[in-house]
Amino acid sequence: MKLSSSLTENLKELKKAMPSSDIRFTKVELGKTRGVLIFSEAVTDKKSLGDLIVKPLKELKSVSEETLLSSALSPDKKTLDGLTEIEEEIASGNTVLIADGIKKAFSFGLKKYEQRAITEPPTSTVIKGPREGFVESVPVNISLMRRRIKSPDLTFTSVTVGDLSKTPVVLCYLKSVADPTLVETVKDKLSNIKMDAVLDSSYVSKRLSGESESLFKKVGNTEKPDILAAKILEGRVAVFVDGSPIALTVPYLLIEDFQSPSDYYGSPYSATFSRVLRLISVFISVLLPALFVSAELFHLQLIPLAFLLTIENSIKGIPLSPSYEMFFTLLIFEILNEASVRMPRYVGMVVSIVGALVLGETAVNAGIISAPTLMIVALSGICLYTVPELEQTLSFVRLVFLIVAGSIGCYGLLVAVGVLTVYLITFESYGAPVCAPYSPLVKKDLRDGFVKRSGDGTSRPLSIAKAKLFGGRK
Repeated sequence: MKLSSSLTENLKELKKAMPSSDIRFTKVELGKTRGVLIFSEAVTDKKSLGDLIVKPLKELKSVSEETLLSSALSPDKKTLDGLTEIEEEIASGNTVLIADGIKKAFSFGLKKYEQRAITEPPTSTVIKGPREGFVESVPVNISLMRRRIKSPDLTFTSVTVGDLSKTPVVLCYLKSVADPTLVETVKDKLSNIKMDAVLDSSYVSKRLSGESESLFKKVGNTEKPDILAAKILEGRVAVFVDGSPIALTVPYLLIEDFQSPSDYYGSPYSATFSRVLRLISVFISVLLPALFVSAELFHLQLIPLAFLLTIENSIKGIPLSPSYEMFFTLLIFEILNEASVRMPRYVGMVVSIVGALVLGETAVNAGIISAPTLMIVALSGICLYTVPELEQTLSFVRLVFLIVAGSIGCYGLLVAVGVLTVYLITFESYGAPVCAPYSPLVKKDLRDGFVKRSGDGTSRPLSIAKAKLFGGRK
């Protein structure tokens, strides 16, 4: 609906369309003409409104479209033609001016949202290195990236997503490194998102992953600007979602989750040891329960005699079979884990500690589960959290392996491992194999694989090979 030249008529329509109590209609004198400023007082910087808009407008002697727009000192200003545009601008937090006798409205960007201070993200703590983390404000996150990559090639492209939320989503990439096809693909996927509201980056991550559900994720994420800057230098495309401190990155490589921020600010030997330890821990967490059950049921000869006697003594009187016993113990562990996460922090710590000690000790003494099973589940659970980003996926894989091992034995387990390996080798994220640089073999990137070579410096280097893998360095 187009604006009328009558201020009274325009105000009547706007008040009818926006009855919210936080919307203010403030009269302002524009020389001999009447005007009204419309804004949401919850998200408007009132001091800037007075200094940049109200004071200059009061000094006007003649009123026209040109004088109204030029006299306002706000750097973010534009003209509007219809009532729908005015409603959208006000809902976005901007201030709108309408004047009697003028069929145009004027929007000024005077938003001021309350936001969290820049702190170290709880998911990526480091002993050495930067302690800054992204916050829920896109402009602040963009400034953190500009601070680290002072290149004119660093490009930001904004897309609005969500029919009702109108959430700003921003693409970040290096124009000289990122593949243009990749950038356009991500932009198209974002533009085609049809949802009422996008409240967090996880909403966007699911859409970027595609319609088909995959076992492993296709989109990486990080909360640290230094890590994101390194990924962008390697040719990836990042996505910021307003309201979320987590930046998304595509393509995604599996090895990213085995790397830690502290690996790049310390000795390459300690980084190599930590990465290999994480890899071994993943194998232990996924395979150990299945191997133990398989050995108990089908391959007793694989267990050393001394350990076999210990197991035999511990399982006397246990009413459950090895498979059900292991499954029951894993179920208890997952319930304790879920309770500790959902409950208040301090209560959750008490629940996890007391629950583990009391339930575990009581269950063993009562003869419901055996001590070796409890120890193996505890070791598997601890090892699982050495790679927290893969915790949910690996928990599911561990359960599948346990069912296969309890049904068929070690041969079935070997087949399941083989199927998973083939799946990972053929799995791709936006055209990039997730198992790179090992499959396919990219020799230059092996310097920053599980074995971190010395001479890489104290920060993550720009990988020419990865840039080529993600589209080519121009």
